[in-house]
Amino acid sequence: MAKSVQLQGEGFETVELPVLSGTLGNDVVDIRAFTKGTNMFTFDPGFVSTASCESKITFIDGEKGLLYYRGYPIEQLAEKSDYLEVCYLLIYGELPNAEQKKQFVDTVTKHTMVHEQLTWFFRGFRRDAHPMAMMVGVVGALSAFYQDSLEIADPEHRKVAIYRLISKIPTIAAMCYRYSNGLPFNFPRNDLSYAANFMHMMFATPCEKYEPNPVLVRALDRIFTLHADHEQNASTSTVRLAGSSGANPFACIAAGIACLWGPSHGGANEAVLKMLDEIGDVSNVAEFMEGVKAKKYRLMGFGHRVYKNMDPRAAIMKTTCDEVLRELGLENDPKFKLAMELEKIALNDPYFIEKKLYPNVDFYSGIVLSALNIPVSMFTVIFALARTVGWISHWNESLSDPNAKIGRPRQLYTGAARRDFVPVDKR
Repeated sequence: MAKSVQLQGEGFETVELPVLSGTLGNDVVDIRAFTKGTNMFTFDPGFVSTASCESKITFIDGEKGLLYYRGYPIEQLAEKSDYLEVCYLLIYGELPNAEQKKQFVDTVTKHTMVHEQLTWFFRGFRRDAHPMAMMVGVVGALSAFYQDSLEIADPEHRKVAIYRLISKIPTIAAMCYRYSNGLPFNFPRNDLSYAANFMHMMFATPCEKYEPNPVLVRALDRIFTLHADHEQNASTSTVRLAGSSGANPFACIAAGIACLWGPSHGGANEAVLKMLDEIGDVSNVAEFMEGVKAKKYRLMGFGHRVYKNMDPRAAIMKTTCDEVLRELGLENDPKFKLAMELEKIALNDPYFIEKKLYPNVDFYSGIVLSALNIPVSMFTVIFALARTVGWISHWNESLSDPNAKIGRPRQLYTGAARRDFVPVDKR
């Protein structure tokens, strides 16, 4: 039975608006006819109560702590799958069979090289430039080199662009790190997995053969999987908004990277490490946590804007964190002991339990990335690498949506009313 709501107010007739139901989650009121019937707009800063699109990709229930990619719980995918299989799932909507997976992995693996002239772009950056500044510029520049995949109305062009982005983003990310540290760029290796190849491009030297540690490779692959998509967050919405104008896919992903760079979005795990440095020593943890209660300090990496209970990714990341610290013999490292003491207090202190300030995925991923010797300045780059498949999946979906329109939010204007211009000599 179709559902609807009626709105009535002074000066306009009753307006009946349909209520739409999705597979999961809250019903939504279809307000497309609202303005025509009332001559008014709705007001929703941050769009926190507005469904801006219809999507089949990712579902989140913050109250219950659920995260599904195409209907599959994140816990199952992180435990039983791998990142490239998850990429296929997000793009195509179904898990691949053995042959489909092999073909997909082979295609991605064999397109990790970037155009040689693209490497010249890095020479224009200062060595101390932030890696995210380089990512925004170089990814946006891809459209100047791969002009045979810019026709967004052509499904084949879109497919080629999707494969290129997933394949080349790790190469570009590693190049940002190498350039910042005065190191020669490493060519990708086709004999390595996606995560192992990224570690090779980051850390190998020409002097000796580099063999990535399988425990660390698996940890990095999980980080990629856990960050692959997260519904209509700020950067994903930015990619969709840029795509609604008909912008090419490389420009849209560059826009997503720029949005992710904001400290309120992609910088959370970086903030965790800065907080640990500020605390300094495990002996200062108790005083710091009391300061948090007194609102003197901010506790980074705990609680979540969307998840009102436990972040479903956090438990997976904690297990991965324990595995990495054990593998590297870092259980007694001062910084990591400090982090574990923070975790212990937050999970047992009634104050933090009552406020549901549980460790989130950023807390553990920051620790893992630090243990892998990835510098803090690269944390958001890793996030962008992992999230590229989510962004490009949403971009592709939005182009196939018959209801999609160019984004054009309205506003509540509170500036000056009409006034006449006064010449400068009379002001």
